[in-house]
This record gives sequence, C-alpha cells and structure tokens, in this order.
Amino acid sequence: MSLPSSPTENHLLAALPAAELDALAAKLELVSMPLGKPLYQPGEKLKYAYFPITAIVSVHYVMASGASAEIAAVGNEGMIGVALVLGGDTTTSSAVVRTAGHGFRMSEDVLKQEFSRGSIWRSILLRYILSLIAQMSLNVACNRHHSIDQQLCRWLLPTLDRGASSDLVVTQELIASTLGVRREGVTDAAGKLQRAGLIYYRRGHISVLDIVGLEARACECYAVVKTDMKRLLMDLRDHKGRHGEQSTRATQSGRER
Repeated sequence: MSLPSSPTENHLLAALPAAELDALAAKLELVSMPLGKPLYQPGEKLKYAYFPITAIVSVHYVMASGASAEIAAVGNEGMIGVALVLGGDTTTSSAVVRTAGHGFRMSEDVLKQEFSRGSIWRSILLRYILSLIAQMSLNVACNRHHSIDQQLCRWLLPTLDRGASSDLVVTQELIASTLGVRREGVTDAAGKLQRAGLIYYRRGHISVLDIVGLEARACECYAVVKTDMKRLLMDLRDHKGRHGEQSTRATQSGRER
C-alpha cells in the first residue's frame, strides 16, 4: 500500500482553504499507525491530535475493572484528540488503532493556536465534534438495545465504508472489548453471520462476503451514522466552497486597489 501523500486525504484538513492548508502542512507529521497501537490512555496528558488517513482508531471508555466498550470510531473523516480544543489536555477514554494505516499528527500547541486564531478552523472542528457526539450517543443506545450480531454488522460496515479491505485482521478480544461483550457472544454472533453467508470467520480474520446482506441484517443505527457522516462531509465541502469564494474575492479586491 502506498503511503498517503497529502493532508487532503483527511476530510477535516481538506476542508481548509488551500492557502491555510499550505501554511499548516509544515506543522503536520506523517506517522505510521499499526494495529493495536494506543494513541492515548485515560488520564494521560495529550501531546498530539491525530488525523487518520488510512487508519481507523477506536475510542474506548475503560471501566475500573478493565472492561471497556467502544464509544466512537474515527477514520479519515475526523480527528483524535478533540479534548484539546474543548479546554482539556487529558481524557477519560482511550484511543487504540483498530485498522492499521497512516495518519498525520499535530502537536498540542499548534492545534490550540490554530483553533484560537481562526474562525475557519474552529468552525470545521466544532462541526466535526457535533457529529462525533451524535455517534457516541447512538453507540450507547445500540449497545443497550440491539443484539450482538446486529452490533457486529454495525461495527463492520463503517469500517468498509472508510475504504478498508473486505478481509479484516481482527481478533475476538478486540471485537469483544469494542462491543463490551464476552468473547463467547462474539463467537456466537460471528457464527450466525457466517451461517447466513454474510462473512467468513477464522481466527484473527473476518472476510466480508455479502455487504448488502450485512446492511439488511444491521440495526437502524448503521444507516443513521452513515447518513450523518454524509451530511458532515457535505457540510465540509460546502464550507470550503464558501471560504474559497471569499478568499478569491478578497484577492481580487486587493489587486484592484
């Protein structure tokens, strides 16, 4: 797989006007994000914000017992480290790479400076945070009211939507901790989906055989998140278009003077 070549492969960064992104590019660092790598842990001081490109990161809430459940997943549509722009430098959750890939990272100081100095960057991040909160709220309700096999479908489908291969490297332990269920529950749910011909499940791997069938089997939560994701990306494109026009008019006005 070729390495990401541009910050524009992350939708939040791509929403910035070209001149602002060019100025910011030198402050971004391309980093490898291997499977299982923790980006931060509860109570740990946040030093960087991460903008995934080909990686997908799972945000977990971890209980005192060590049990955990995924409250959000972030791919190339978003950012890890929103606490930094909300007035905090620690978090009660953890962030772990669940699909290996690459992303860009930005230091805490740079992120806070950019957020405080510019309405464009601020409005982009606040719009994303609104979408992230909606995803977290939905995940809580889904984990409470829907079956494990429905939750597994809801977990698999957005991973594919973000461009991951249909052959996923994933362990029972990871799925169990993500959904907040026992390994036996994951085994039973995966078995149901395999018998229905939707996936092929073997130790450490899940191959998706029938995406349409998975969509039909999933609860309504998947469609709600997918719709909100489309709305977010559309808003970001519109945002860039509006500010691009403003920038062009400002440049033309300066030349006329």
